[in-house]
Amino acid sequence: MAKRWTNDLTHDDITPERVFLNRRQLIAGLGAGSILAATPGQSRAQDALEPNSYEDITNYCNYYEFGTGKTDPAANAHTLTTSPWSVKIDGMVDNPGDYALSEIMEKMTIEERIYRFRCVEAWSMVVPWNGFELADLLQMAGVKPEAKYVAFETVLRPDEMPGVRYPVLDWPYVEGLRLDEAKHPLTIMATGLYGKPLPNQNGAPLRLVVPWKYGFKSIKSIIRITLTDTQPPTSWNKANAREYGFYSNVNPEVDHPRWSQATERPLGGGLFSRRKPTLMFNGYDEVAGLYEAMDLRKNF
Repeated sequence: MAKRWTNDLTHDDITPERVFLNRRQLIAGLGAGSILAATPGQSRAQDALEPNSYEDITNYCNYYEFGTGKTDPAANAHTLTTSPWSVKIDGMVDNPGDYALSEIMEKMTIEERIYRFRCVEAWSMVVPWNGFELADLLQMAGVKPEAKYVAFETVLRPDEMPGVRYPVLDWPYVEGLRLDEAKHPLTIMATGLYGKPLPNQNGAPLRLVVPWKYGFKSIKSIIRITLTDTQPPTSWNKANAREYGFYSNVNPEVDHPRWSQATERPLGGGLFSRRKPTLMFNGYDEVAGLYEAMDLRKNF
């Protein structure tokens, strides 16, 4: 299958691997509010943040199923069994069933996609993902004409995930896309990054990546995909609908209730690196047509 998508990013734009792994450590001890308040006028002396060792940086991540402390996921995610792995595809499809990941991978075209990644907390990076287009998986399952949405579910294993003992969110973690969003060529199912298999704490062995949406939409460790004709619930929307809408498109004109989304801080230039303007749809203008008739303030 030929590669169907090109982009304006190269390996020179990629956030260094040590910085990608270190992103949660950079905000540890300060809190998101302190970082979001950083401005270009702050002292350049604050930019001289030395990266920690590999051992340090791999102890910081954010995957609440393994605990809310910044060191919890890396410490606990090794307990997640990722092989063998299967994904249930059900709902409004012609070929429902439990698909082994190995079977899926045999039928998919794996590509490297270098994407911008924009967090709702207003920091950003560039990541080289490895994966396949979600549209190809949906085609394999056979989407029925009445389907309008795609729902996703993260694995829930209390014996392997100590964080789910606490009601931080309504477990299991769930997400959803409109069908046209899911079938867009930019939407991928990632199986690796930096040319390596996904680490457990980053969503192994299979996660969603939707580069024009805030990062929390890219659900990790997927075990179920359901085609439906009704808008599915999503975890952060259920937790706080005022702050996290169903669409969650990157939009510099629609602020989070507690901070501005007009600018972002690229990781890799120091803790107080100069902020830059956030781009509509995170710079992926080719998706604008999906929302042409929508009020993006109401449908945030």
